[in-house]
Amino acid sequence: MKPIYKRILLKLSGESLAAGQGHGIDPQRVADYAMQIKEIVDAGVQVAIVIGGGNIFRGLSGAARGVDRVKGDQMGMLATVINSLALSSALDAVGQPSQVFTAVSMVPIGEHYSKWRAIDAMNQGKVAIMSCGTGNPFFTTDTGSALRGIEVEADVMLKGTRVDGIYTADPEKDPTATKFDRISYDEVYERNLKVMDMTATIMCKENNLPIHVFNMDVVGNLRKVLAGEKIGTVVY
Repeated sequence: MKPIYKRILLKLSGESLAAGQGHGIDPQRVADYAMQIKEIVDAGVQVAIVIGGGNIFRGLSGAARGVDRVKGDQMGMLATVINSLALSSALDAVGQPSQVFTAVSMVPIGEHYSKWRAIDAMNQGKVAIMSCGTGNPFFTTDTGSALRGIEVEADVMLKGTRVDGIYTADPEKDPTATKFDRISYDEVYERNLKVMDMTATIMCKENNLPIHVFNMDVVGNLRKVLAGEKIGTVVY
């Protein structure tokens, strides 16, 4: 495989880690992710990863049940650390070095994030796993992904989801929904498509970071994206 990108920011959802369980972490799903990630690193791609925490706790859901929003978002940050450690362990198991970074100080669990340390880790062949989102409440891990992708000078943000791209409507609810192969940031905004939150989308637009949405749960899709195969949807 000759990769079309040299450095990527891979955004993974916490819900995907749960697989069919609905919550928690499915060992087979994490192992599948680790093998796919190692495959592209072996092909010469530098990989930074941001993982959500929705399989464990969501700040917004907590706030709806009476949890203080700031504390709820902090709980969500901790959930992303748990997921990051699980993925790091799975990468270790397949022989792929990784480094967990945290946006808030959490030594010895992870190294405090800095752009230069994350880039240095990738230059050494490690996967840089960046947790805690932006480290601030009221910002999603999508926004954290956009920020980290811009900071580490990634060529693209790959958003791994459970659907195979962006549709005119939710394909799980509307059988007439049609998929876009390519769509502009502006059209995402005008159509109010739920690709990611608008803060993240606007950050990507203003910093010329394309977004490629694809189904990460299909084993082999990550390699196909890096090989330039026409799967998923590109936001440009």
